[in-house]
Amino acid sequence: MRIGIVCGYSFDVPGGVQFHVRDLAEHLIATGHEVSVLAPAEDATPVPDYIVPAGRTVALPYNGSVARLNFGPVAAARTRRWLEEGNFDVLHLHEPITPSLSMLALWIADGPIVGTFHTAMDRSRALQVASPLVRPLLEKIGGRIAVSEEARRTVVEHLGGDAVVVPNGVFVDRFADAPRAQAWCGTDERPTVAFLGRLDEARKGLPVLAEAIPQVLAQVPGARFLVAGRGDVTEYRASLGHLGDAVTFLGPVSDAEKESLLASADVYVAPHTGGESFGIVLVEAMSAGAHVVASDIPAFRAVLDGGRYGTLFPTGDAAALAAALVPALRDRDASRAVRDAAREGVRRFDWSVVTRQVVAVYEMVTASGGHVREDPRSRTVVGRLRAALDGRTEGEQ
Repeated sequence: MRIGIVCGYSFDVPGGVQFHVRDLAEHLIATGHEVSVLAPAEDATPVPDYIVPAGRTVALPYNGSVARLNFGPVAAARTRRWLEEGNFDVLHLHEPITPSLSMLALWIADGPIVGTFHTAMDRSRALQVASPLVRPLLEKIGGRIAVSEEARRTVVEHLGGDAVVVPNGVFVDRFADAPRAQAWCGTDERPTVAFLGRLDEARKGLPVLAEAIPQVLAQVPGARFLVAGRGDVTEYRASLGHLGDAVTFLGPVSDAEKESLLASADVYVAPHTGGESFGIVLVEAMSAGAHVVASDIPAFRAVLDGGRYGTLFPTGDAAALAAALVPALRDRDASRAVRDAAREGVRRFDWSVVTRQVVAVYEMVTASGGHVREDPRSRTVVGRLRAALDGRTEGEQ
């Protein structure tokens, strides 16, 4: 098939949705499909050949994080041109109700359309306000996908309708075969714990881990904590500096370094406090062979199958986190059993499995034939948008 994929979030500062789109596109291409991805990105940002940059973005706070979005008349024009040139059999929109390229593409296009919803949230004033406005648009989506039961719940409760759950994917063997780095490998005397996340977002749980570290060291004095990710660590250096080399801040890591870090560490810790719809890094850590210790939020509980493939602790409880980490570091045989089970369980998230499920949705929405085409009503909608942004009425255009 000729497949057009739209990502609403910027590849200038990529995150989970962008990586999902990238990996899905690459596996679809590897299995014989023609794929083009439209995504926000500066023209100078290095991206693969199959990605068409749609220009710069605006940073907006969203769901406890910062989303970099692309919206407006220029983006609409680029989206329309990409759709016209693509002649796609199916259009796959990621986060179609986020005010960015995916929503623009949904306005402009008609025909076989699939939408993937990545976000999970309990309450959203913005969604409550926007829901009556976006529901008519959502009727254009022939196949809805949610990456988890939590994301599906958000769709059902806030937007109406339903979605089939197709999880995020991982190239399992890439992590399983990653080379181990001697500097990050643990020993019986000095086991290692890895943390990876945006350090300036409290919901990623670094404050919880920082409080738990001294409690762990009191019982496992040789433990080492490897903290990777973007963000200011001045505060943490000040509060944990007296622990010497027990805590190492690695800064941002590349994809290859992340794979090596997860393959080298004895334990991967995910102390997130909420705002997660899936938990892709847990799947990556399981694939790499680390023992996962994670907070008991619904998304993580689902990935770990209720604790079968890792250890769960009460969310936000530093003492409980320490109590979960100590046996994971001390009892190497029990930890190995958990990791072996996880290596088998994680296969359901491999892209070879996930892509087949996505393609099944494509086949469903394309069964009646036809291609993606322009919705003739879209020019009025986009014209009104352009007028509003230009500060003029539509009649003055």
